[in-house]
Parts: sequence; C-alpha cells; structure tokens
Amino acid sequence: MFSSIMFLYKLDKIVAPIILNAADMEMKNRTTEIINTTVLENCEKNFVYDDIINIDKDESGNINMIKADTIKLNKLACDVALESQNKLKEFGVNGVKLPASYIFKNNIISFFGPSIKVKMQPIGYTETKYISDFTSAGINQTNHKISMEVTTNIRIIIPLNSKDIEVKKQVPISETIIVGKVPESSINMEIGQTTFKTRYFPSNFKLKSKLK
Repeated sequence: MFSSIMFLYKLDKIVAPIILNAADMEMKNRTTEIINTTVLENCEKNFVYDDIINIDKDESGNINMIKADTIKLNKLACDVALESQNKLKEFGVNGVKLPASYIFKNNIISFFGPSIKVKMQPIGYTETKYISDFTSAGINQTNHKISMEVTTNIRIIIPLNSKDIEVKKQVPISETIIVGKVPESSINMEIGQTTFKTRYFPSNFKLKSKLK
C-alpha cells in the first residue's frame, strides 16, 4: 500500500511539471488571443485618432501643441480591462482538453492516452496602459504610433496542481503621419500616465477598479 502511494507521488512529481509546461504554453496563447481580439474590437469602435489626439497649429501651420484626450483614453482602457477579464473568466471556467500526445510530444500515445482538462482563472489585477512613440518619417513629417499594453495574471489549474503566470500583450492601435515640425516642447500627451487597473474577485464579490 505504502509503495503504491510512493509510486503515485513520484509519478505526479515527474508528470505534473510536464503537464503544467504544456498548459502554460496553451493558456498563454489563448489569453493573448483574447486580449488581442478585445483590444482590436474596442479600438475599432471607439478609437478615432483625430477625436482623441488634438493637434493645435498656428496661422503658419506650425505645431504648437499635441495633446491627448485622457478622459476618452481612460474610458477605452477601462472597457478593455473589464471585457478582457470577463472573457478570460468565461473561458477559464470551460477550460480546454489537452491530448496526451500534445503534452508529451508523442503521437503514438494519441491512440490510447487520455486528455487532460486544464482550467484557468484571472487573479490579481488586469492593467491596461498606453505607449506613444514619435519617430521621424521624413522632412517635417513625424510618424506617431500608439499601442495599448495589457498585463494580466492567471492561474492555470490541472488536477491536483496549479501555476500562476503573468501575461503581457502589446497591441498597436494607431499609426499616423503628422505633417509639420513637431518640437519636443509641444508634446503634452500624458499617455504614459493613463492607466486602468481592475481586480479579479470571485463571483460572490463585487468587481473593484482603480483608475489613475
């Protein structure tokens, strides 16, 4: 009896890390897909460059100020964070089944090997923030690229074991050529300070958020 228990214990010690590594890769991919889709869908509907980025020019066409509408950016970041977390929660409850052949990289055991059910749940905070880059695109032309970065933490759950990982995805949402000289002193974007955090709670808790 004792020897059987020890055998199962040692087997779990050997097999569990292999299963978790395979589950890690699969869940990272699925989480990245969910984040990417959520960002693109929300930005397609709610991000219009000229409505969010205000470019003020003088009578000669020189750029005086470039400023972002942080209220609209915060609203968009909030929507993405909340929707991403809800989608991850829904996906995690259903989970996925990983074939033994996928886990152990062996096609032979696919004929008789079992599938392992892997679930996932968001933990901690889901954070969204913006990254703004200005690069030269020629004489008096500047390329302005804006990306949204989403960072979330998830718990991968397999039978008798679990693993916590962080997933970070940066999604380009806008790329525009600004015509006119852009002095560094004219840029007042404040995009880097536009961050939204939402924390995951079980279904019997109310969702809380932190906006800054």
